[in-house]
Amino acid sequence: MKSRLKSAVAALAIVTALGAFSPVMAQSAPAGIEVPPLGFVKRTLPNGMDVYTARDTTTSNVTVQVWYRVGSKDDPQDRSGFAHLFEHLMFKATKDFPDETFDRLTEDVGGNNNAFTSDDVTAYHETIPANHLERLIFAEASRLSSLVVDESVFESERDVVKEEYRQGVLANPYGRLFSLFVPGSIYQESPYRRSTIGSIENLDAATIEDVRRFHATYYRPDNAILIVAGNFDQAQLDGWINDYMAVIPNPDRPMPANNVIEPEPTGPREATFYAPNVPLPAVVLAWPTVAYRDADRIPLTVLDGILSTGESSRMYRSLVYEQQIAAQASSSPDFAQQAGYLAAYAIMAGGETPETGIAAIRAEIAKFRDSPVTEAELTEAKNEMVANALRERETIDDRANVLGFALINTNDASVADREIAEIQAVTAADIQRVARRYLTDQRGLTIRYLNADAEHPVTEQTTAVTAPVTVADLAPVGQVFTLLPEAERAALPATTEPVAPTTPPVADFRLDNGLRVLVVEKDGLPLVSARLNFDAGSANEAPGKAGVAAMTAALLTQGTATRSAPEIATEIEQLGASIGAGSGPDFSNVYANAPANVFPQTVALMADLVRNPAFAQQELDRQRDQTLDNLRVSLATPGPVASQAAARVIYGDAPYGAPGSGTLTTIPAITREDVAIFHQQRYRPIDATLVFSGAIEEAEARALAEAAFGDWTNPSAVGAAFDPSGQPLPPRIVVIDQPGAGQAAVTVALRGVSRTEADYFPLTLGNTLLGGSFTSRLNQEIRIKRGLSYGTRSSLGVRRDDGLFTASAQTRNDAAVEVSDLILAEITRLSTTRPTESELTTRQAILTGAFGDSLETVDGLGGLVANLALYDLPMSELAAYVGKVEAIDGAAVQSAFAEHLPVDRASLVIVGDAAQFIDALRAKHPNVEVIPISALNLDNAALQ
Repeated sequence: MKSRLKSAVAALAIVTALGAFSPVMAQSAPAGIEVPPLGFVKRTLPNGMDVYTARDTTTSNVTVQVWYRVGSKDDPQDRSGFAHLFEHLMFKATKDFPDETFDRLTEDVGGNNNAFTSDDVTAYHETIPANHLERLIFAEASRLSSLVVDESVFESERDVVKEEYRQGVLANPYGRLFSLFVPGSIYQESPYRRSTIGSIENLDAATIEDVRRFHATYYRPDNAILIVAGNFDQAQLDGWINDYMAVIPNPDRPMPANNVIEPEPTGPREATFYAPNVPLPAVVLAWPTVAYRDADRIPLTVLDGILSTGESSRMYRSLVYEQQIAAQASSSPDFAQQAGYLAAYAIMAGGETPETGIAAIRAEIAKFRDSPVTEAELTEAKNEMVANALRERETIDDRANVLGFALINTNDASVADREIAEIQAVTAADIQRVARRYLTDQRGLTIRYLNADAEHPVTEQTTAVTAPVTVADLAPVGQVFTLLPEAERAALPATTEPVAPTTPPVADFRLDNGLRVLVVEKDGLPLVSARLNFDAGSANEAPGKAGVAAMTAALLTQGTATRSAPEIATEIEQLGASIGAGSGPDFSNVYANAPANVFPQTVALMADLVRNPAFAQQELDRQRDQTLDNLRVSLATPGPVASQAAARVIYGDAPYGAPGSGTLTTIPAITREDVAIFHQQRYRPIDATLVFSGAIEEAEARALAEAAFGDWTNPSAVGAAFDPSGQPLPPRIVVIDQPGAGQAAVTVALRGVSRTEADYFPLTLGNTLLGGSFTSRLNQEIRIKRGLSYGTRSSLGVRRDDGLFTASAQTRNDAAVEVSDLILAEITRLSTTRPTESELTTRQAILTGAFGDSLETVDGLGGLVANLALYDLPMSELAAYVGKVEAIDGAAVQSAFAEHLPVDRASLVIVGDAAQFIDALRAKHPNVEVIPISALNLDNAALQ
């Protein structure tokens, strides 16, 4: 992907689901949830391009997507990763505009752009204010017909992809398993067995001529699908498409043949792989299944839902909850154009063996073959899928994505609309039939994934893989385009009148017990969101109790006075709702999202969780073990280690310095009494805010709040709060040495500001310029100009007290010092020079555009309202946001950075293979502290 990493497993996370006031039995599961049709209109241009459009005047935006029927399966032999590499190059120059123009046309006007590559498709998508639509149609046509690929851009983007590979595959403890070894083992002949991101060797083998031939072969009108959705005039849009797209000629030649038939397995297969820094062994069982268009995809999808969706699923309940042999257990169906598979995996709990996991997964799969699933399970899975289909259609971008995937895999737009009815028609007999047909021991692949050591070296990626397409099969280069002189370029079309986003009114009232209730209604899909927020963050933990706030929130879904954790998970999933709880530095929240027709039951569930948690000892023990396994994975990954260490460096032993998830020392020491007291003291209606957003009116919200929370009484008052941020500390340079790390994580950290600081808005805009977007200064310097990182970012990290400002990047180990110097230099520049007028204008557009995007979803809208309430800000700030952003000038940004974020107070944390950079770092920073990762101690400020 262009700007965000798509990885199979990033790190273990605590999974949360919710419960109820009263039982919701299978026979009372919701009925009548209707998913509206996508509503796209199709036409085909004379050059063969298919065009789908859908008008929506409820938004001020428009999305433009182009889906090309070319993916990693089409990578030529010895050029794996080619389609993905080319995705990056498509964001560069054409004959009519220079490099990075797509970012100027999208991010700089308040929109966004991105792309992704998978087995069968490379898709490009932009969402922009509606008045910029013609420019995007022009730009998409330009890069289809006249892309410029020069040597310097080619080499730079190839370096970026290598860093993406290192970050997602090498630095991630389980990256090799899911990105390389699973597809490489499950498929025997299909080109799907190659990784989408490729390999360092194949990327290095690519030439600029290969790239140009690849574009000439696959980037042609009859191989593209244009999708436009949003607020536009249909006749005007049709004219623009005729002017820019329809005139592109289509090549008079066939594309390379690529239709490999994957053979049936001839017997069971096994494989064992080794990788560095694997904290817990993992196992995968996989079976070849069917292509996307096959009718058996639907029952297999429902089977997968029963197998692993949510805490009531068979795999979670058996392996994680009951047997407690796995830290995480799940499954994933992969259906592509030519073939597919279903993979079930488990990351084992500490002390458990792969063999235990293999036996447990096989037992769960055998149950599908041996007997029909229950009607309750079947109903639950269907309700979840229908509700998720609603959520997947909430925005114009969502709806275009649903259509695009259906078209790529079937070339039939009606598939997406028919799918819900087909899911509802699946029977228990259908599921048993496909389990017996595909998920047999004779057809299965078993993978063990273990930590490498002296006896078992790291398993190397297999790169010598045959493919149906060769470099010789690609089309000739054809015309080589260069950027025209400015006077000769086609002018960008003018923009039309803008469509301003509108902020809805917020109803604000309190119940008699002091609970504040905020209601913001949103027209559109029948979805409603609720957020219940408390002053109950990690800053409120007693010394030595790190993790209590997070543990309390996690346990809310694990049993009430009348319900067990499995019952809670089953009830909520039968409703098709999404409910969970979480905690941060200052606050904890319980959240819910559900179809409108079951929202009253969802609120009742939410109230029972908050008011009547059991905090059963056995549930605490389970949660504690899962959290410890989660921490072990995090501590094997450079990025999370750097993040946790940075907090200790800035805050020392103050509460903000302690890891919110706890540590390997504090988690085992948390008792039931600790959790119960924290809940009693901190979960009180007088300190809470309940936010409703979506398809709900104020009167209905008032009635729901009163019924669920009106008789909730306030326990005794809380004692004095701890000083969360402590006193400012001297800056430090810290290296955490992780031998064999796939990358180095570089983080610059400073003590920041609170959300209510007067300079919040200038600092927010400055941060967006520094590292808050793809077009930021850090990304320009580190990724785009030098190819040193897949992506850089910075965060203002505001809190109630002094926040944690960070600027970070992951890079190859030998470049860690160069990257740290670049980050420090860019922070300095913001403190010493004023941003230009054009930089200010574009950053303002980015902030207001993101604000507008949040208004389009019920969760996003509710989040905006809730965040104002958390910091005791007036609701009028919602309507005032755009004006405050647009009032910021360059002097305010420079002054705010100089006062609050001077670089002489900055600390530097680097986590990686120190042998590759320590000498260069020590030459610049003789006072550097080096801490072996085996000696890292996050319980105190010294870190060891």
